[in-house]
Amino acid sequence: MSTLHEASTGEKVPIGARAARFIGQYGVMIALFLLLGAFLLYPIALTVRGGLAPDLRSQDGWTLRHVVAVFEDSNERRALFNSLKIALGTTTLACCIALPLAILSARYRFPLKGVFNATVLVPMIMPPFVGAIGVKAMLGRQGALNALLGTEFDFLGDGKMIGIMVVQALYLFPIIYLNATAALANLDPALDEAAENLGAGPWRRLFRIVLPLVRPGIFAGATIVLIWSFTELGTPLMFDFDRVTPVRIFYGLKEVENASPRPYALTLVLLTAAVLMYTVGKILFGGKAHAMYAKASRASAEKPLTGVRGYLAAGAFAFVSLVAVLPHLGVILTSITLPGQWYRTVLPTALTGDNYVNALTYDTASSGITNSLMLATLAMGLNLVIGVFVAYVIVRTRARGRGVLDALCMMPIAVPGLVMAFGYVAMTLRWPFDGRLPERLERVLSMVLPERWVVSISHAPLDGTWFDLAVLGTDPNPFPLLVIAYAVRRLPYVVRSTVAGLQQTSGELEEAAVNLGASRTTAVRKVILPLIMANLIAGGILVFSFSMLEVSDSLILAQQQKHYPFTKAIVAFTERLGDGPYVASAMGVWGMALLTTTLLAASMLLGKKLGAIFRA
Repeated sequence: MSTLHEASTGEKVPIGARAARFIGQYGVMIALFLLLGAFLLYPIALTVRGGLAPDLRSQDGWTLRHVVAVFEDSNERRALFNSLKIALGTTTLACCIALPLAILSARYRFPLKGVFNATVLVPMIMPPFVGAIGVKAMLGRQGALNALLGTEFDFLGDGKMIGIMVVQALYLFPIIYLNATAALANLDPALDEAAENLGAGPWRRLFRIVLPLVRPGIFAGATIVLIWSFTELGTPLMFDFDRVTPVRIFYGLKEVENASPRPYALTLVLLTAAVLMYTVGKILFGGKAHAMYAKASRASAEKPLTGVRGYLAAGAFAFVSLVAVLPHLGVILTSITLPGQWYRTVLPTALTGDNYVNALTYDTASSGITNSLMLATLAMGLNLVIGVFVAYVIVRTRARGRGVLDALCMMPIAVPGLVMAFGYVAMTLRWPFDGRLPERLERVLSMVLPERWVVSISHAPLDGTWFDLAVLGTDPNPFPLLVIAYAVRRLPYVVRSTVAGLQQTSGELEEAAVNLGASRTTAVRKVILPLIMANLIAGGILVFSFSMLEVSDSLILAQQQKHYPFTKAIVAFTERLGDGPYVASAMGVWGMALLTTTLLAASMLLGKKLGAIFRA
């Protein structure tokens, strides 16, 4: 049939080719929805169902009594309130650090500005739970600060919560900074100039014009900081602060195997609180971005600061950078200290490099590094494949539902990692890995299948096979789940970077290759992928590095030493007497070196679009 139809790009294609392309697009999109449904939505649904089921074994009916029991328990109420205080305190402190620096960077030129813009990202090279080691060494009762002041004040005794806020804020404020600078760069400078001509002073222009216009951008970064700090597990563990909900969920993990509803209810409360926090924040502070009539380049809109004012601006960046690297400095000093030789002194009294050797050779350390290298590499490869398909559907097609697909791919940024990890544990205790198929589904299958087939299907068909997933028990198999968990948690990085690359690559190049006889797959593989390779590499190295340093999934899903990833091995060493904390610090420095390299590479490849990756 010779009838022609208009394709999405405007070219005329035969109806048969159009039908094939239509089937291919929707086939890929359905497959992606099934993947995300199985490993993103299903674990969350299991957690919700577990918190609302009267009996976890039968899963029949609904009840709120387990959730009500959480709020009736004074210890659980206090833990939830502490988590909320830490989240709000961390976000407020991070905003107070990031916003002034973002305004200075976006609107003014001052000495060494380029250097300071790079150093702002330095805190992100070390997870906050590792930084807690350095903070404890410097601010503890026998730490460096007390030795310098000649006091014995316990900065981290009753004030552990403040220590957690400070450590997390110093790590997370760059996320708000990246989003705020991107939003400020898109402002039309004519608005500020018009207000100035009408007599508005700088502070009035800031609060009445600038901040309201960039509020959605600030909210995008603050949302990640709020939810991240609310559900953070590693930092409270390192501070021995168990009066927060994430730690109580972690300690209650063993109860899951005994069908206890308490961990499920706690996780459901944590998830609901995170969603409510996001929703309330979106209503109060989110909103839609305001359209600009013009967007001046940052260079032309920047005002020079000279003399004392320029040095004060540079000094603000230098001071924040110095404070932000203090935890890193504490970790580095601990890593080169002989055990017991940094006690009530300003600096270590004896140094060694053995901790770095031990961090690579001890069984727990070496297996942790090997495990994480394998898991992070597999997660990166899986994400690159999925990310390319997702980005192509979003950018190159007009398939209905692609907006929902995009939202689902970004969902892991907003969903707490702790909730996802707990959902994977719950998934391993359900059919087809364990347990039995619900009776209603058995009855449906018995109507169309022989009885012996129904029996074999209904009793955990994957139990004991090579794909048997297990976290708890005497012989668990968490590696496939860890790969999936890492990939799902970091999928937004690859999707956003690949989408950015496709948006900058003309679709006409692909269509030209197809018109010359290449198949659609060949055109994408030989034309499009080489053009967006920098974006793929940037997204891939971010997935790899953050998977190497993933905390919640690693702590919850790896329960035996032979399965410990890198971060779980660090936590294990901090609990070990003797040289444990020193070896853990050396492992943290190795992690810092890895993340420094990958962030610098991603920054060079993505440039100003790096901030879009950290946006909910």
